Amino acid sequence: MPEAGLYDNLLKKNKACVLIPTYNNAGTLAGVIKDVLKYSTDVIVVNDGSTDNTRAILDEFPQVHLVSYQPNKGKGIALQTGIREAAKLGYDYAIAMDSDGQHYASDLKVFLDKIEEFPGALIIGARNLSAEENVPQKSSFGNKFSNFWFWVNTGLRMPDTQSGYRLYPVQKLASKTYYTRKYEFEIEVMVRASWSGVPIISVPISVYYPKPEERVSHFRPFKDFTRISILNTVLVLIALLYIKPRDFFRLLSNKEGWRKIWRTVFANPEESNQTKAASIGFGIFMGIVPVWGFQLAIGIPLSIAFKMNKALFILAAHISVFPFTPIIWVASLMTGKLLLRQDKWFVSFDHLSLQRFMQEGAAFFLGGTVLAIVAGLLSYLIAYMSLATFRKPKAI
Repeated sequence: MPEAGLYDNLLKKNKACVLIPTYNNAGTLAGVIKDVLKYSTDVIVVNDGSTDNTRAILDEFPQVHLVSYQPNKGKGIALQTGIREAAKLGYDYAIAMDSDGQHYASDLKVFLDKIEEFPGALIIGARNLSAEENVPQKSSFGNKFSNFWFWVNTGLRMPDTQSGYRLYPVQKLASKTYYTRKYEFEIEVMVRASWSGVPIISVPISVYYPKPEERVSHFRPFKDFTRISILNTVLVLIALLYIKPRDFFRLLSNKEGWRKIWRTVFANPEESNQTKAASIGFGIFMGIVPVWGFQLAIGIPLSIAFKMNKALFILAAHISVFPFTPIIWVASLMTGKLLLRQDKWFVSFDHLSLQRFMQEGAAFFLGGTVLAIVAGLLSYLIAYMSLATFRKPKAI
């Protein structure tokens, strides 16, 4: 049996603590705290408005730093409160774990070892859900759903974006204003940390799922899944309208960015010129076709299905960012009016009726679709001829 505070030296060296948010988990809380205290004496518990005998249980552990409030505000608020409290106490990191007994305190060292390799990172404990017993089907589906949208928003592939066992770099996160209050916070904080340059790392952890009749969960499938879906929609719009254009222009603003683009185009000798050219052509097509706000949401799954170069596709799809966006809109409208033989290429707001609105909209969507097809095909041909001319074939 490990002695009390087995990892204390390692925790103090990294200025790290353990953070346990809890709400009405009286049946498991004492066991979780006892287990954690075997490894760490730096423990913060956030009592998120519990209405059971949680407070009486916490009174048995005076060595724990307690933050308590009423009423219940949600896991997201509890985590935000704990992150800010840890930063105020002078910690650099807080390792958050759930109070329902699913996480093993012995895995704390996994995070501590990784932080020495990746200082300043947000580290997510990845569960192997396919190998665990009693995993709810909704958890497996929800995790895959969340992983996909995290990738769309950040370009990063993570095996488990819904794990509650994670290490937060609290000094980097405590000053931010967050907009979510419940389980969806765990997605928001990851995406926004990635957008601000915080590395997101994954480490394997163990997890225990009790039998359904023994399980206590405050996750409400319909309400919380709806909240997460709405959050993902908002994050995708922010990514498309601001983050990806920002990153694209940052990429073009330095020599290393151009080198990265060059390596993206000419690396991977296993990939044919046709595949690379098709990825560029498809990216141009999706960037122009009038499905604004959903180009990447539609295009990325299709690029995966057709085994294209995803980096090249996303790079080419950036043709839709400002200042090119208004040019594409005007060109789409002009093309549509030309095809429909309308005499005026511009939109007139005088005497605007529903019929006129539908006519202008039809011209825009028709023109944008035709323009996207033509531009995509031309981009494919130009890219293919350029690659065939300048790219050395794979050595046999």
